[in-house]
Parts: sequence; C-alpha cells; structure tokens
Amino acid sequence: MQKLAPQTWLKLVLLTWAVLTTQAQAQILKVLPQYLDAQGRAALSPSLFDRDAYQAELRRNPSLRNTMRFQILWKPVAPDPGPLRLQLELRGWSTAGSPRELTLQQAVPAGSTRRRWTSIRLTPDQYRQLGDVTAWRVSLWSGPALLAEQKSFLWTDRTPR
Repeated sequence: MQKLAPQTWLKLVLLTWAVLTTQAQAQILKVLPQYLDAQGRAALSPSLFDRDAYQAELRRNPSLRNTMRFQILWKPVAPDPGPLRLQLELRGWSTAGSPRELTLQQAVPAGSTRRRWTSIRLTPDQYRQLGDVTAWRVSLWSGPALLAEQKSFLWTDRTPR
C-alpha cells in the first residue's frame, strides 16, 4: 500500500472543508408556479405527465383558471436557526392594464436540515386583482436576515411604474 504525499493530504482536507462549508447554506431549491382550476386542481391525475399537460391547458385557456399556487422546495441552514418564514413577492398585470404587486408570507417549521416542500396559495380574489403574474421572487428569512432567495428571470430589483 502506498502512502499519500503531504500535498495530497492537504488537498484532501481543503476539498472536504470546501464541501462542508458550501452545504451549510440555506437554499431555495425549486419553485413551481401552478395554475389551479375552479375545483382547486393543478392536475387531473397524480401523474407528472398529466400535471404538465393540464398546466399547458390552463395556460392556453385563462377562463379555466381560478387561482395559483407556488410549490417551493427549500432547505434551512441549521437544525434550529429560529423562526423562519417564506416570502413570495409577485408582480402582475391587471385586466385594467395597470401593474400590480402582492407579497405573501408564510411561517415555516424550523428544527431540521432536511429539505421540504411548502405551498403558498393565492386566494381567487388576490389572483383576480393581481392579474397575469409576470415575475416572482421567493425568499427565506430568519427574523430580519435574508437566508436564501430564488427569482424568475423577469424579476428586476426596481418596481414597475
């Protein structure tokens, strides 16, 4: 059996340290905006293929839409970082032709480092007032501290006029 050179050990230690420190960050892993019909369904069956097909149908036919929900896959930073909340910021274009904004917040459970799904749903009234969603941003907060965020490609840091 061969012995490892000191440089190899140093590289191995540095690589291990880099992997451990990069995994210690909170993350918003995935955001799935989904239209819901009048019965509150995003799909007609549990199949992912059927869900995607029904979402395409709802995109093509706005009259079938009743509201939206955002399915968010996130991971906290530590087992007990304190009270956490997800914040969903939406920008839309109303039927009257004016830009609208809406911010929704939801407390989420802390106490684990496992990733989890959280659903944030707009009420039908909120959906009608907001109009077509043009951009969104989801962020994870611990008190006043921003831990992670993910935004749609149309999101800009300036507000619409």
